[in-house]
Amino acid sequence: MVIALGFVIAPQAALAMDPPWGQEKKLRERMVLESTRVCTDGKGHYTVLVPTTPEADGQLYYGDGKAFVQVPNVSSNSETQADFFEPRFFNPKANDNFRGVDYRVISRLAVSEDSKTCTLSCGDRALPQQPLEADKAKELLRKSTFAPSPMKFQPYALLRDDKGTYYLVERGIGADNKSFRIFTGQRGQVKPQKMLNVVTDSQGEIFSTQGGDLRLVVDREESSFWVVKSKRQKLRAVPVGENLPFIYNELGVYTGARLGTPCDDV
Repeated sequence: MVIALGFVIAPQAALAMDPPWGQEKKLRERMVLESTRVCTDGKGHYTVLVPTTPEADGQLYYGDGKAFVQVPNVSSNSETQADFFEPRFFNPKANDNFRGVDYRVISRLAVSEDSKTCTLSCGDRALPQQPLEADKAKELLRKSTFAPSPMKFQPYALLRDDKGTYYLVERGIGADNKSFRIFTGQRGQVKPQKMLNVVTDSQGEIFSTQGGDLRLVVDREESSFWVVKSKRQKLRAVPVGENLPFIYNELGVYTGARLGTPCDDV
């Protein structure tokens, strides 16, 4: 099974978090900071690579050198590499199912063994970066603030009628996984709908407006459908995992959105 990862920016500001090296009071914390690498494009954008250790998972951050947000990991970071989800940049030559992950929508930051070069890969585009010297990197990191990833929702279901109208269902991530958002419209023009989740079970979901005039029924076994008052419109399920570049680049929900990844400013 291919895992379909995807996210959208939440409107509220992210809460601050402690960096992985904490207050540098313990030897372990100081070692984490010493092993952390910082790369920049020379235009005020910085990517921070914290490698995985026996004590903690590695982390990746992206920001302007003053404020950073966490970039969700796809796999464990090494001292020289971190992979991250980036559906806006597609690499057709990558493995479409490596341990359940479609690497065609995975991008990467790589640091050379001698830490003298960095490369940011956004899809099939390789972008040279400049590594910061260790002392300059530590000075920058100590003065910066860190926040969790701003990505709070992921594409959950995509449906389409025979007139080309799309219906995208997003679901919250983690603790917010009972939250849903609905968008409908033609390609490039989808708009949010104020609908309530009235049913969620093993067979699917039912969403409805407050008065019940509009309903969206997402069924896992039978056909899904859109209801306007009592009139039903049958919908075709469109696989989310196979259409992530379309969802993020063409559908219209994410137009102009920053996903909090190092490819935001490419």
